[in-house]
Amino acid sequence: MTDRRPIETWLTDMDGVLVHEEAPIPGAPEFVEALKESGRRFMLLTNNSIYTPRDLRARLLKSGIDVPEEAIWTSALATAQFLLDQRPRGTAYVVGESGLTTALHEIGYVMTDRDPDYVVLGETRTYSFEAITRAIRLIEAGARFIATNPDASGPSQQGTLPATGSVAALITTATGRSPYYVGKPNPLMMRSALNRLEAHSETTVMIGDRMDTDVVSGLEAGLRTVLVLTGSTRPDQVETFPYRPTRVVDSIAELVDLVAERSPQVTTEGDAED
Repeated sequence: MTDRRPIETWLTDMDGVLVHEEAPIPGAPEFVEALKESGRRFMLLTNNSIYTPRDLRARLLKSGIDVPEEAIWTSALATAQFLLDQRPRGTAYVVGESGLTTALHEIGYVMTDRDPDYVVLGETRTYSFEAITRAIRLIEAGARFIATNPDASGPSQQGTLPATGSVAALITTATGRSPYYVGKPNPLMMRSALNRLEAHSETTVMIGDRMDTDVVSGLEAGLRTVLVLTGSTRPDQVETFPYRPTRVVDSIAELVDLVAERSPQVTTEGDAED
């Protein structure tokens, strides 16, 4: 793979790669600064739909990581773009936070619990039994079921957190209806980010902490992939998957010098070459 074109665009996950909740992972601030100094295009891709890009920028700043708002692409934004393409100016019953409701409002969607076109499930820290019950009944009545991402859990400093996929499974069990997931590993989210950056898959690398979302979505979009071992996927789990990342590193700190290189490469041998 050493004859592949140099990396011109960097995509990276956020939780488990740059931060754990609001705690920065060592090397993350330096990595982002190296990206900005290199002049190369980059974007943070996160399945977290709780926050708007503006919110995420503010949270990252408190962690010492300075990312422009326009360089943040969330599963909520990708979901809104998908719904805009599918059914402009539709209606939705939303179980989620401001990141998702804001994204849907901005594309002209109406939030309602009366005969909506869609039930849209996103991330939240305060899932309501009443809201989930309402979502189940609306889906049974014919609303289409959309979820921002399939992540069943997420990492934190205190341990595993339940995520959107877990609640989606509950609703699926009750209704017999599975959602369409827009976020990673759906290549749709990856392609939308590449389009926004006007980037090409052959010169782009995806960095993530999950084999089942970040790595597989990068692989299916034709990107080189880097797995960092500071998040969800443990070292002993890597070999259990039927596919491999291009490179595995302990943390984002190992990639700081690579970003600064004139013609950076990511190879299967784990060596950066000019």
